[in-house]
Amino acid sequence: MSKIDLLLLCKNIGIMKCSSKNKSQLQELIRLNKEILNTNSEENTILHSDKTEKHKYTFIELCAGCGGLSAGLIKAGFTPLLLNDNNIDCCKTLKQNHPNVNIICSSMDKIDYTEYINNVDLLTGGVPCQSFSHAGLRKGLEDPRGDLMMKFIEILFLIKPKIFMIENVKGLLTHNDGITMKKIIDTLNDIKLYNITYKCLDSSNYDVPQKRERVFIIGVLKTINGNFEFPKESSTKKLLKDVLYNVPESMCSKYNDYKISLFKMIPQGGCWINLPEDIQKEYLGNSYYSGGGKRGILYRLSMEKTSLTLLCTPSQKQTERCHPLEERPLTIREYARIQTFDDNYEFVGSLNSQYKQIGNAVPVELSKYMGLSIIKLL
Repeated sequence: MSKIDLLLLCKNIGIMKCSSKNKSQLQELIRLNKEILNTNSEENTILHSDKTEKHKYTFIELCAGCGGLSAGLIKAGFTPLLLNDNNIDCCKTLKQNHPNVNIICSSMDKIDYTEYINNVDLLTGGVPCQSFSHAGLRKGLEDPRGDLMMKFIEILFLIKPKIFMIENVKGLLTHNDGITMKKIIDTLNDIKLYNITYKCLDSSNYDVPQKRERVFIIGVLKTINGNFEFPKESSTKKLLKDVLYNVPESMCSKYNDYKISLFKMIPQGGCWINLPEDIQKEYLGNSYYSGGGKRGILYRLSMEKTSLTLLCTPSQKQTERCHPLEERPLTIREYARIQTFDDNYEFVGSLNSQYKQIGNAVPVELSKYMGLSIIKLL
């Protein structure tokens, strides 16, 4: 690492007035700063673990994907009893990061839940949501993937956890003019055990450098005193410049030479409209005359802003996410940073599989915020 890189790192972690230091001195300052942070972190962990050991907050996650939701809940103080998904790569990722947890790779309705009935604090799941997505066909409950919502509810009624949390895309709220959401809530109310509330949260308000809107449906047993309160928004916003530095090396998709030449003409936060008009027409073809914003085409992210929602692939013509400073897509580890995974969280599978796993995940920090709010009722 060069002296310039070390100076930049010092600035980012709050070490000031160090421009006169040599390279060795800078490295020592950074080392000491890390020791202080680790000490504080250990003290916080000890205090937190005492509470966790006392209360033993437990959870089961179905349709866990690569584990963004569960990683956040664990950070909040929960212990996983069971993690489930039917995607082989997702299950391998879960096993890689949670080697001592019961991980079942199958359809959720093929699992024996007998030992968990009336014996778990939280049942949660990011039930597959493509059928409710703004970007999909929005078939909702008529889609086989929408039927998984009904299967999840059947399992919920069987286990009867103290609290449940369902995560889904924003499109669930407006699907079929709200009728789908009403049907889900009415079904959840069938056994009259839970006080139910829901809200759409934007992850950029919860220490995530990304605009990503997700719906959370929360149900709390009526025998529990108190009402669930959604977490308060953070007082500050994280930007890409806060996370896209010193990122570990990893695999990355590539642009062809033509697309690279186009992005060389586009500034941070810009898109196809920054190109000369003749090139705009050439690249967009007939869609140039179709009207509409189309601002996702050839979009370059900005270090001074939050990221747009990360998708399952880093490079699609209509939804481009070019690196702010370089003419390339985001790497796997950059994807993970923006989704607030720790750098030591490992993903298993092909390049495309890893992008898809991370792109489908719930941001870890948003999940942690939700977990801390749920714990207040346990």
